[in-house]
Amino acid sequence: MAAVIAGSMLIGGIGGTLLQVIPVSAQSPTPAPPVVASPSPDSSGGSVAPGGKFKSNENPAHEAKESPAREAQEDAGQRPTVK
Repeated sequence: MAAVIAGSMLIGGIGGTLLQVIPVSAQSPTPAPPVVASPSPDSSGGSVAPGGKFKSNENPAHEAKESPAREAQEDAGQRPTVK
């Protein structure tokens, strides 16, 4: 009986030592950087902001080619439906 107790103490001691020496973690060692969405251009000349809301292209060269109706839609925060 004493041999069984001594053997289990020996195995427990070895197991405890290994757990201290070998790092065991469920988390990744280096956290991944957060993903930040950047506005992406769409076919209307504006862009889609990260929240999905339309943002008009206020570049002067682009503005010079726009019709008053299109500019009114952009100013209202709408995705343009006219040229």
